[in-house]
Order: sequence, then C-alpha cells, then structure tokens
Amino acid sequence: MKVLLVYAHPEPRSLNGALRDIAVKALEAEGHEVRVTDLYAEGWKSEIGRSDFPALAPDARFKPSRASKEAFATDTLTADVKTEQEKLLWADALILQFPLWWYSMPAILKGWVDRVYAYGFAYGVGEHSDKYWGRRFGEGTLAGKRAMLVVTTGGWEEHYSPRGVNGPIDDLLFPINHGILFYPGYDVLPPFVAYRVDSLDDAGFQATADQLKERMHTLATTAPIPYRRQNGGDYAIPTLELRPEVGDPRINGFALHLNGAHRGETALR
Repeated sequence: MKVLLVYAHPEPRSLNGALRDIAVKALEAEGHEVRVTDLYAEGWKSEIGRSDFPALAPDARFKPSRASKEAFATDTLTADVKTEQEKLLWADALILQFPLWWYSMPAILKGWVDRVYAYGFAYGVGEHSDKYWGRRFGEGTLAGKRAMLVVTTGGWEEHYSPRGVNGPIDDLLFPINHGILFYPGYDVLPPFVAYRVDSLDDAGFQATADQLKERMHTLATTAPIPYRRQNGGDYAIPTLELRPEVGDPRINGFALHLNGAHRGETALR
C-alpha cells in the first residue's frame, strides 16, 4: 500500500517523533511506500483566509466555502494545498498523528484539514435530492481508502474510559474519525492511543512501540469502525436523522451512528 502520514508535533525529539519514526519503519518493513507531511517542519499555514484564493477579486466579499468551490473548480488553489490533495489521492491509507491537546488535534492539523479539504474535493460532492444527499459519510472522493489516528495523551487510560472524567476516548475522537475521515469516504480504523506518555519509562515506551508496530502490521487487515453510511437507508433524507425503527431508542449520542447500536453497543473498545 501507499501510506501518507500527516504528523503534527513541534518537537522532532519528542515521544511523538520517536513513534512517527517507528511507524514509518514498521510500514516500510511491510513493503508499504510511505510519505510524511511534517506540518511544523514544513511551516504549514494553518489559518484559512483570502490569500488561499489568489483568483478572488480584491473587492469581493470573502465567503470561504464559495471561494473554495470556485478555486477548486478553476484549479486556482495554492500550490501547498494542491500538493496535499495530490498526496491524499496517491495514498491508499492516511494516518493522522498528533498529541491530544485540549481534547482535540493541534491547531496546525485542524488548519491542514480546513485548507486541504476544499469544496468539490472533500465536501460538496455529488447530487442532492429527496433520495440522495451528496457523496459523504461512507462515500466521496476518498472512498475505498483507509485511515486511522495515532494519538498521544498525558492522561491515564482510565481518565478516558466510559466512566472517566475526560469522557470516553471514542467520543472525543468521534468528530475527527466520523466528521473528518468518514465524511469524505475513508474506511476508518480504530485509533491507536498511547496514554500517560509524559511518564513512560523505558519498559513502557517499548511496550507502546511494540503495540504501534503491530497496528502498522495490520493496517491493511484491521476491520474498520462500523459507521452507518449516510445513503445506506438508515437515515431519512433530507433531514438526515436516523429512521425511528433504526437503533435502540434507549441509546443516544455518537453510539447511534455505529452499526450494532441496536444491540446496545454504546462504545468501541
């Protein structure tokens, strides 16, 4: 497979940096071709603005989605954005690697999504009618490809458990897994999460490294998270609400969007 790893940590000598190198070596040992986008090292511009759309008239009102649509359609997106889009089309699998900062990804990685996921490329794709609502959530430009997160956090695993004070890790990562990866069509694999990374000793680091190597070994075979496809019949169109007969009525929240929620499965383990 061809694998793109988008890496977001400012210190190459960090634990994240070590895990990135381990992941790349493990993937290459499996025969995969790997490319890395190192956002901090490359000085990625995170904020989206008028400068991203050089064809936009100076006196035109700036509406990001409209400007994105026009720039993508006319091939006038900036070179850095087009390069990343080409990498996404090239790759069979995408890995986003980042530390969990304030319950989400670093701003530089969110900015990569904001700028690279252009209208017509990652969203605004496909017809909208009373039976079909665009190619998204299981369909789209990146359908047929795999994606997963490699995440580090200083908190304990118990802090991110179903009853933990931080909330379940699957819920915290749902906006990324479902809203950023599944949305444009990726088959999304369960995330790799390393906990208590600020206090890892040598044995703990080795155990984490071995677990990451195993996940890279199974990148092509791991079963994806069973999200419901938007146009698969479970959602009413155009409201995009689950049909009344779908899912256990006692369950609400993110778990409803997993196939299997009707059996009372409220979180991935």
